[in-house]
Amino acid sequence: MTPKFLQKITLAAGGLLACAAPALHAAPTVTRLNPPSLLFSFGDAQPPYISRFAQGQRFDLQATVTADAGQTIISASFKVNNVTVPGTVTVTPTGNPSQFSVVLRAYADAVPGVKTLSVTANQIGGATASATGNFEIVATTPSGGARKAKNVILFIGDGTGIAHRTAARIVSKGVQMGKAIEPMAMDKLPYTGIVMTPSLNSIVTDSAPGAACYSTGNKSNNNQEGVFPDDTTDKWDNPRVEHLGSYLARVQGKALGIVTTADVEDATPASFGVHTQDRGAGTGICDMFLDEAAAKSNLRVLMGGGRKWFLPNGTPGTARVGNTTSTGADYMLPQELATGWGVPVGQADASRDLIGAFQSAGFAYAPDATTLGSIPGNTTKLLGLFNNGNMDVAFDKITERRGGASVGTITDFPDQPMLDEMTEKALQVLNQNTKGFFLMVEAASVDKQAHNMDSERWILEAIELDRAIAKAVAFQQANPDTLIVVTADHECAGINIIGASTVTNAELVTRSTQKGPDGVNGAINGASGNSTDGQATLRTGVVGTYDAARFPEYQLENDGFPTTMDVDYRVLIGYAANGDRFEDWRTNPSPNVSPAIRDVDGDFFIAGQASGPGASTAVHTASDIPLSAGGRGSSIFTGVMDNTDVFFKMVQAAIAGVKLTSLED
Repeated sequence: MTPKFLQKITLAAGGLLACAAPALHAAPTVTRLNPPSLLFSFGDAQPPYISRFAQGQRFDLQATVTADAGQTIISASFKVNNVTVPGTVTVTPTGNPSQFSVVLRAYADAVPGVKTLSVTANQIGGATASATGNFEIVATTPSGGARKAKNVILFIGDGTGIAHRTAARIVSKGVQMGKAIEPMAMDKLPYTGIVMTPSLNSIVTDSAPGAACYSTGNKSNNNQEGVFPDDTTDKWDNPRVEHLGSYLARVQGKALGIVTTADVEDATPASFGVHTQDRGAGTGICDMFLDEAAAKSNLRVLMGGGRKWFLPNGTPGTARVGNTTSTGADYMLPQELATGWGVPVGQADASRDLIGAFQSAGFAYAPDATTLGSIPGNTTKLLGLFNNGNMDVAFDKITERRGGASVGTITDFPDQPMLDEMTEKALQVLNQNTKGFFLMVEAASVDKQAHNMDSERWILEAIELDRAIAKAVAFQQANPDTLIVVTADHECAGINIIGASTVTNAELVTRSTQKGPDGVNGAINGASGNSTDGQATLRTGVVGTYDAARFPEYQLENDGFPTTMDVDYRVLIGYAANGDRFEDWRTNPSPNVSPAIRDVDGDFFIAGQASGPGASTAVHTASDIPLSAGGRGSSIFTGVMDNTDVFFKMVQAAIAGVKLTSLED
């Protein structure tokens, strides 16, 4: 018997030939059908079903049709289970020769089950093209004794794999005689699962579809958020899928909160409130937060960096460019999309004062940690923008708070809150909504500093995440009808803990400043694979594995972070998805310095495996990631699951409820 995956490869090859058929046989052809399905792409009607939706969740039906040369597609219709779907089907040229997109907006189905989707497109002259796919409506069924989660809190440690969590535990809690001295807050959550992370078009996801799977329950292509892929270049016209926050606001009246340490325009936060095929669409993403998420999805908290997108053109630091074509531009939707979803069309408006517009919509505004701390307890809407771009990382914020050197952008934004402070305030504001809330909290720079292979900084980012989780746990204890889920969108950098240093910090300082006998910088020797000088001083003489690793010890200050990361016999981190770098195992004094040019004095060059323009940057991996859950409904978050399963489990907990276990309130 031919294995199923080989059958699919054969069918895919046949599908490619079919796509070429119009030129050979002069017949219109459907080359794409959304929602995506194995049935359309490979002729396979069996599970797994690629596209799944909650009962009543809205999504677009779309097909791409290639007409005969010089001909036009004039109309189309969609059927679900052989029944014509009512509504307006719009036909639009894609910009490719003789190619048209046909779309029906904001379809919803409340009846559970696997549904057959078909499209028929009509060409001038009477020729037709048709295709068939399928999707599933997932049942949300209450069970006897089930109780609902009024509040759902999702923590995303961007890029956080199992080793990131382990390193944070070793540094912040310690290990002696083989046992962790104390568990982290995320360790105390009683239920654990493993999450698979591929995107729609790759085994290795980026953050946009990696987060959107949690917000929509569906796969999307890399760089896209809240949409399925189509064949146009327009950033804003792709077929949409309703976000979890919007769905819960519409069905239950819940509030939505989005908190991140990144620019709020970044992939993960945008995936919970925006629909675009371009994760870098800047101004339009932030405009859509207000025009759609706040106006239509009950967005009540938005906090992070990214102030530059909110400042009118001409204001120092602004990134508003006022057009709808270039990167970072305003958004403008097709009229049929705006009508179908009941949202504004948008506009090119470089002069828009978006902070002022949020305030006019009833949002209190906090530009810094001091203001954030003074926000009244009865505040119902909150916008916090604490940096022009990404917020500075925990390591540098803590150093500045302790009176140390100001590095990164802290000089310009010296009063930035920690993630636990942002989380606590978000919970206070969202809890004003009597119908509950959905809150997404992202520790963004675990990923960003792992990309940079800056071990000390991403470890502190993971510790900062855990401190934020502790705030949510305290909230859940006071509000038992709250679900907490902690996971990641993907793993970054192939990180693992290879052991510990066998020398003191003073000895490491000496070794990291020594040149080899030839006196030649490793940028020359290392690039040719000859870094023997550095290997002798910083690898062979330093890297302790197995018994030699022992138990590194870090001391914590009252703020919950290590007094210093430059301890004797420190933890050592290895990178499997690494870029080219020099390594001296010591803390980098400044953030975001290229690994190819820092730490060169020790002459220890490590050739990376990543390629391309970012050859000195680590990359994402396809590794599974851990999930922890606690509180109301958490018992269903166990086993090995697809990332989209997390969406449906959150929906189950909020909409139908879960029968309580002894570990839940």
